[in-house]
Amino acid sequence: MRQNARLILVPLLLAGSVLASSTVAADASVKTRLDARGVKYDVDADGDYKVTYSYKDENRTQLVFVSGSTESVGGFKVREVFAPAAKDGITGPQAIELMADSRSNKLGSWELQGDVLYFVIKLPDSVNASELESAMDIAAQTADNKEIELSGDEDAL
Repeated sequence: MRQNARLILVPLLLAGSVLASSTVAADASVKTRLDARGVKYDVDADGDYKVTYSYKDENRTQLVFVSGSTESVGGFKVREVFAPAAKDGITGPQAIELMADSRSNKLGSWELQGDVLYFVIKLPDSVNASELESAMDIAAQTADNKEIELSGDEDAL
């Protein structure tokens, strides 16, 4: 009986290690657009393009991600640009303020995923390299400003 258990366990362990080490393939069209603008990036395990903005005058940085995949809705292929602004959760009154703030934004809105607050811009995937970079700039500035507002001088994102 023990030997049979070992025979079953070994393939399961091997399959688990293959799954754990695999990454999602990133969409090459994003690479092409970021490379065209000279944007430096890394690709994370989810296949998203991660860019670190540096605000040297303020001695701050801000992460921005471009989704490595698209979603389809109503005939549109949509790609997300998102930047984290807070990671300790948001209170009810803060959520109401964020909803009001989202109403005044012309491009992008606030979203929660777990305990992390993100500024998210959803774009048709047909945007060109310059437009994608502009959306990234907007997401970075908006998220970093909100991080300053919520956490003071902390620069964790």
